[in-house]
Amino acid sequence: MQDYKDLVAWQKSHEFVISIYKSLSEFPKEETYNLVSQIKRASTSIPANIVEGAGRFTPKDFAHFLQNALGSSHEIEYLILLSKDLGYMNINIYTIHVQHINEIKAMLISLIKKVRG
Repeated sequence: MQDYKDLVAWQKSHEFVISIYKSLSEFPKEETYNLVSQIKRASTSIPANIVEGAGRFTPKDFAHFLQNALGSSHEIEYLILLSKDLGYMNINIYTIHVQHINEIKAMLISLIKKVRG
């Protein structure tokens, strides 16, 4: 077990969730229970899986939850692309989010490799 707050991947993914939530205020109301809800779930799944994995006792378990976080990062990458293509997210915000999620994915991949040793 380790303190998840010390993990840079968690710190970055937590910041990412906050920035995602702020950008959702521009979405149409009819997407509240559809796309907006899915984006919230996928984005929060990244740091939540890191936290859950950090609380496990074995590296194998931790790596499993990091893999789940990586899967959610791929999901959110698609969802923000869809949001941009539907005209719900402007290109500047989209670009910032893509850069952020790519950084998180790289960190997760590196951390998974390290944990698996």
